[in-house]
Amino acid sequence: MQNPAPISPPPVPVMAVVNNVVGFRHFLTKTNAIALAIGVIIGGAATGLINSLVQNLINPIIGVLLQNIDLANVKITLGPNNDLKIGAFIASLINFVIVMFVAYQLAHIFAKDLIEGKK
Repeated sequence: MQNPAPISPPPVPVMAVVNNVVGFRHFLTKTNAIALAIGVIIGGAATGLINSLVQNLINPIIGVLLQNIDLANVKITLGPNNDLKIGAFIASLINFVIVMFVAYQLAHIFAKDLIEGKK
């Protein structure tokens, strides 16, 4: 019995690959995908900073104002192993407000530059 001839993969049209690379490059440069990716990375870093700000600075100040209550541990007990963690929710709400404020300020700055650039 003879061994069958090895099956080779079909040839890839070189122009199709080149067209895909050119199209992807066009997508990256014309749709601001790179700027979006940079924004996501910076946003992730800023979120860590804001979490630290809330946990290490804002929550202790609120605790002092509330007569040494640790905001992170404020909870309402509904039953055994069943708590409403009000303090953790308030800390998350503060984080959200700060992140939205920073995002608004950045959007306002960049929109202003875009508007002035069109004149």
